[in-house]
Amino acid sequence: MADNLKVQLAVVGAGPAGYPAAFRAADLGMSVALIDQRSALGGTCLHEGCIPSKALLHAALIKNEAKSASAFGLYFTEPRLDIDALRIWKNGLVGQLSGGLGMLCKQRAVQFIQGRARFTGPNSILVEQAGEERSVEFDRAIIATGSRPLEIPGLKTESDRIMTARGALELNRVPESMLVIGGGYIGLELGSVYASLGARVSVAEMTDGLLPGADRDLVRILSRSLEPRFEALMLQTRVAGLTEDNAGLRAKLISAQGDTVEKSFNSILVAAGRRPATEDLGLENTKVKLDDKGFIITDERRQTGEPSIFAAGDAAGQPMLAHKAMHEALATAEYIATGKGGPFTPRAIPAVVFTDPEIAWCGLTEDQARAENQNIKVGRFPWSASGRAKTLHRADGMTKVIANAESGAILGLAIAGPGAGDLIAEGVLAVESGVTVETLSRVIHPHPTLSETVMEAAEALLGRSVHAARPR
Repeated sequence: MADNLKVQLAVVGAGPAGYPAAFRAADLGMSVALIDQRSALGGTCLHEGCIPSKALLHAALIKNEAKSASAFGLYFTEPRLDIDALRIWKNGLVGQLSGGLGMLCKQRAVQFIQGRARFTGPNSILVEQAGEERSVEFDRAIIATGSRPLEIPGLKTESDRIMTARGALELNRVPESMLVIGGGYIGLELGSVYASLGARVSVAEMTDGLLPGADRDLVRILSRSLEPRFEALMLQTRVAGLTEDNAGLRAKLISAQGDTVEKSFNSILVAAGRRPATEDLGLENTKVKLDDKGFIITDERRQTGEPSIFAAGDAAGQPMLAHKAMHEALATAEYIATGKGGPFTPRAIPAVVFTDPEIAWCGLTEDQARAENQNIKVGRFPWSASGRAKTLHRADGMTKVIANAESGAILGLAIAGPGAGDLIAEGVLAVESGVTVETLSRVIHPHPTLSETVMEAAEALLGRSVHAARPR
């Protein structure tokens, strides 16, 4: 057994919740051990999710823009894909970022331990490390083990033609045809990548719309853009079975009406969602409890039923987003180190789908507000009335503001269009700060920019947008 270690804080998981918590606690003077099964920091987000997928989406966007440039007199030859070069570039980005985190870890004297962690009690962890075991004793611990892909019952197979997001991001080949199971953000983003690179992509989604939970106005805009690029968008359709032969994979598809068809594909991407990675952590040796979906049960300060153990990120509950995980973990680490700081109770956590166009929203969606019987007003500004959007040849977008009808307080913002993921931050600040739609309408935005559409949506809600149709 390797030498035992005693620290003030042990963090299990080095993803976007784990490493920020470890770094912040170290900055506040705590001795910290950071434990992860990978040899490098960053977790799923950096190695198998956010970063590599956005690198490939950027490549897909450039290819799409080259095709559309003929509308304003620029003509390009058909782009030639060097899949090996694209993979090397993507992997290089991941390596650079991961290496940078490793340097920051060493600078802060955080002790990184690669291995499988299991709790043996409320103040101890046993780490399996290259055939050896090492005991880590701690005063406090944060579980930040993240999440992993959901498996669909009956579709488990060893075929290398069936991929999760991890396999899709390895980019070993571009199949002639691909079925994406799941119309959420992972399926649509990766489906968009493969469609741009030359695959004929079909999507099967069980619900009656893409991106369940997203603002429906945004989804309609995105659907119109995806329909000509995808071979099929099959809603209210489930995959009931798969068979494999030399030609590929044959999927049995059943509609909501019970109609059954079988279709063949060269490859299948399973993107039906994610589940918390909270099994086999030795939690039975503690008072930590899980809910019926496998999330760790915590209070508002992310403290579990075991007073010495906290949880943050995907393992601690929805929404399973990297930026939520980071802020939640930072607040948790600060509370552990100082005993100060309010609970993690944000009003608005932004959600972004990095398709083309991007869509982003924060706070309440219009459907949520109406389901809660809130008295609201909605302002919509079409990008067809935006000078900047016109110059980008991207008039297909929209910006939408949801506000309380009486107080004018902004309850939500929704944006569809290029750069929506960057523009949404203004909405998050507005919701968190209690900004009114009147104030937002008076904020001077630079011209000509896409950010003006946020101001224009506020003006539209107030009935005084000079660039939108006059309200009746």
